[in-house]
Amino acid sequence: MANLIQAIRGMNDILPSDTRYWQQVENIFREILHGYGYEEIRLPILEKTELFKRTIGEATDIVEKEMYTFLDRNNESLTLRPEGTAGCVRAGIEHGLLYNQIQRLWYQGPYFRYERPQKGRYRQFFQIGAEAFGVATPDIDAELILLSARMLESLGLKPYVSLQLNSLGSTESRAKYREELVKYLTTHQSELDEDSQRRLTTNPLRILDSKNPAMQQLIANAPKLTDYLDQESQDHFTKLQNFLRQAGLEFTVNPCLVRGLDYYTKTVFEWVTTQLGAQGTVCAGGRYDGLVEQLGGKATPALGFAMGLERLILLLQSVETKSQRETVQIYLMTDSDDAFQKGLKLADQLRDAYPTICVLQHCGGGSLKNQFKKADKSGAKFAIIIGEQELAAQTVSVKSLRENVPQVTVAENELIAYFSATEL
Repeated sequence: MANLIQAIRGMNDILPSDTRYWQQVENIFREILHGYGYEEIRLPILEKTELFKRTIGEATDIVEKEMYTFLDRNNESLTLRPEGTAGCVRAGIEHGLLYNQIQRLWYQGPYFRYERPQKGRYRQFFQIGAEAFGVATPDIDAELILLSARMLESLGLKPYVSLQLNSLGSTESRAKYREELVKYLTTHQSELDEDSQRRLTTNPLRILDSKNPAMQQLIANAPKLTDYLDQESQDHFTKLQNFLRQAGLEFTVNPCLVRGLDYYTKTVFEWVTTQLGAQGTVCAGGRYDGLVEQLGGKATPALGFAMGLERLILLLQSVETKSQRETVQIYLMTDSDDAFQKGLKLADQLRDAYPTICVLQHCGGGSLKNQFKKADKSGAKFAIIIGEQELAAQTVSVKSLRENVPQVTVAENELIAYFSATEL
């Protein structure tokens, strides 16, 4: 027997039992993004490695340790995309979409990072991202954050997440803060863990995001970035908070929220949950006003966010009830070829009348007793039975599989009307 070939570690199959969650999330997000005026852009999963080194930052964990990078047959270094913003900006510049224009774009698809696989964090993972270009004022920040809130609310997840905000200020003010932070951390260098020791010389702001419990007091006593903000960034952040309060959106200012990518400026935000253990961030984003110019375009203010679909779906599955998991509404069973042929016609009539429900017709034969077992296992709410008597009388029998009520006989031509008065 040949050896079985299995999936690459951290690159998971999405099975039929889970794909309905993916479809639900994708469909809801697509409708909401359209409602806010965002247009879809589809981007390649392979980019030149230099794109990510220049945008994400060579001293970040992503570039140093996590990218899938290789040389192609032309000896050119290519990378499977580890995030979406860089590619979206590259495409916007290349196709003339950004300069002196306001653009709202969204995208979805797989991304790749080589890191230790665990629940909610995989080497191939999926995101939906939204990016807005050409507006420097905090009103677009507020709109984008409210858009993300609507997405979570539409999935029924709003009670299980909370919004955290911070401002990283301008490039200049962040550089001043970095100096003070390094001074402070250097005086406590013996208290830093191994990862933070390394970051002290490469990306010290990321130390603030450490989850090591032994370092939390040290981080709490560190200088606060908000104390070093330039006046413009302070005004921007104050207005943003006022917009969100007036919209009735609750949030917490987290001075340790820095994000892991070098291109962020001013606003950064995260939606976090306590339902998923260590992988608590389900949506994150912020401003990156200097990125377009950094990649060779004309200076263009911009901001965006990405939502991790695996974590959203894990959260969705963890909070929904059993009744919400039912995907089959009607199971149609027959006991002869003639009855099966009649069932094909009736099943399609029901699908035409109720396009959002699932009518599952039994195939493969077997006794009605065994078909009832499969109908019950499917989670269907109703069974439709077409036997010899029903076929002769041009009727069907309808039995509730979830409630203790009598089975009823319904004329074929009245079946749609019957279910119109029934909660499917």
